Amino acid sequence: MSKKYKIHSLHIYPVKSARGIDFETVRIRPRGLAGDRRFMLVDEDGGFISQRQFPKLAQLCTSQINEGIALSWPGQNWLKIPTPSPSRQQVTVWKSTVDAASVQGEINAALSGWLGHSVTLVFMDENAERLASAKWTTSPSPVSFADGYPVLITNTASLTALNNYIMNTGGVAIYMDRFRPNIVIECDTPWAENSWKSLQIGEVILDLVKPCARCIMTSIDQKTGVKTPKTALSALKHLNPSNDPNNPGVLFGWNAVVKKQGIIHIRNFVRSYERTISDRITRT
Repeated sequence: MSKKYKIHSLHIYPVKSARGIDFETVRIRPRGLAGDRRFMLVDEDGGFISQRQFPKLAQLCTSQINEGIALSWPGQNWLKIPTPSPSRQQVTVWKSTVDAASVQGEINAALSGWLGHSVTLVFMDENAERLASAKWTTSPSPVSFADGYPVLITNTASLTALNNYIMNTGGVAIYMDRFRPNIVIECDTPWAENSWKSLQIGEVILDLVKPCARCIMTSIDQKTGVKTPKTALSALKHLNPSNDPNNPGVLFGWNAVVKKQGIIHIRNFVRSYERTISDRITRT
């Protein structure tokens, strides 16, 4: 059985854990939306850093330019990011080790000064390889520096249900940017995404492979970088908890892999294909 929805909004995050950019049209590639999470900040040991340790990264603005990207943050005008140098370094993002290209120049010193922590900007070029977890995918799926999968999909009705619960229990409504999605689907049914097996948007086909377990980043204001009460996590314990020991916690949105590439636009129709018991993936 299939149902039809529309795309509500499209977003990429050129630097992992930095502020995103909204688009009306994007190209879907095997690693996800073009330009999404191809840059990342790492510490002196090559480990990735994020808003979990440095909430102010929410104020790190990105802009796409003809030659690549530029960055700015409070007190700093736009800095053009130079083409990554031939030098490479081993970096880690969760359980993955990636041979990434290093970015040289003043940007590293400037970002280190702002964060109060020594960091290096790295880039996932075409020579860098990383795959999504085979536990949740049926075939090898390349992925960027995203937490685990090429595309993150959310549903407007689920945010409405979440905010209704938060406000009815004395909290303040939050925006969808707390969940840092790539594709937001306009839908009238809360948690409908839990039944979606795959989505077709024009020629693009996305398989939804793993519900997204949520963390402390949902409590960080994505405009100011200020930590706020953990109302989303508390509400999701009641509204959408995981019942899968392989993916514990509370859930909002689904991770997807790309089965067919193409270009998508805001307001495109989205056809969902429903999940059945026989569609469950065996994980080891």
